[in-house]
Amino acid sequence: MAQHAGYARWVWNWALRMWDEAYKEGLKPSANKLKKFYTNHVKPNYLWQKTLSSRVYQFVFLHLGQAFTRFFSGLADKPRFKKKGKNDSFTLDNCGKVMEFSGTRLKLPFIGWVSTYEPLPQVQTKRLTISRVADQWFISVAYEFEAEPTNKLKAAIGVDLGVKELATISDGSVFHNPRAYKRAQRKLARLQRQLARKQKGSNNRQKVKLKLAKAYQQVTNIRQDTIHKLTSWLTKNHGAVVLEDLNVSGMLKNHKVAGAIADSAFYEIRRQVEYKSQWYGSQVIYANRFYPSTKTCSDCGHQQGMPLNVRVFNCEACGMVKDRDLNAAINLERLAVGSTVECLTDRVLPTVLDDAGSKLQKVTL
Repeated sequence: MAQHAGYARWVWNWALRMWDEAYKEGLKPSANKLKKFYTNHVKPNYLWQKTLSSRVYQFVFLHLGQAFTRFFSGLADKPRFKKKGKNDSFTLDNCGKVMEFSGTRLKLPFIGWVSTYEPLPQVQTKRLTISRVADQWFISVAYEFEAEPTNKLKAAIGVDLGVKELATISDGSVFHNPRAYKRAQRKLARLQRQLARKQKGSNNRQKVKLKLAKAYQQVTNIRQDTIHKLTSWLTKNHGAVVLEDLNVSGMLKNHKVAGAIADSAFYEIRRQVEYKSQWYGSQVIYANRFYPSTKTCSDCGHQQGMPLNVRVFNCEACGMVKDRDLNAAINLERLAVGSTVECLTDRVLPTVLDDAGSKLQKVTL
């Protein structure tokens, strides 16, 4: 698998370099043109590539073409060169034939039998992607499934996202922010200093590099676990989930709170709520970006200023005293029950489902 990942990385870097050179010469490169040139004039010169699956490099050109299409459409940055240890992945298929997988023993095209840590359900797929994170290999397969709406405990719920508490729900529930990156900063800094002191190319440097990769992966796992639990609970148990239409990119420009906001992963919460709402039959409503949910009293509707350091909403009109985040969440919930405040209910929701509603499942090898 490491050889195939290196093969994919080598072809990607070659193709990207050729694309850049052709563009500088005033030509109009394309993935298909580069693929034909590579197959006829470059691949025969490297005998070691004949021992690996030819499907790998074909998917590389397909992915490169898609990457430049997104770049020219303004949806993504320009494709970059891949580096060993950071971009170890490759895609395979069975020459267009359907592959059937189940359990913990999988027979992969060209590679053979592998064992997985987690069992796969009975699935049929046409392609798979294998990637390495730290010292673990993952296999991702796309398969079709029937969405199953769940019984809802409540018609609507308001969610106020924050840094101190990850999410405050209008029913009083609170999901605490693990602050995984902040808690791991000292450990990460120590490993980075050790890595900087090791001689490049040495075995000791590789050992520290692996420890650092594991530490970063642990931060990601903690954050993802918390967010998945939050978003699954919201979409499974509530008919409508009301969120604020936060300007996350603009918030990240404030360097005083950018680190805390990035650690909270607001956009990832939004992304997961959107696609899980389609799985479980719920609706996502976005409050207008300028809707004053924090400044409005949830009892009488009076609006007043609320500095960021004031954590309790004390209404000057009716005397109501309530946590500012809970007050904001209650105001958001009311947008789903007939309030005249403008909300973005006609938003076209993006999806992470593959072709014809396929669900991505990731299994540890």
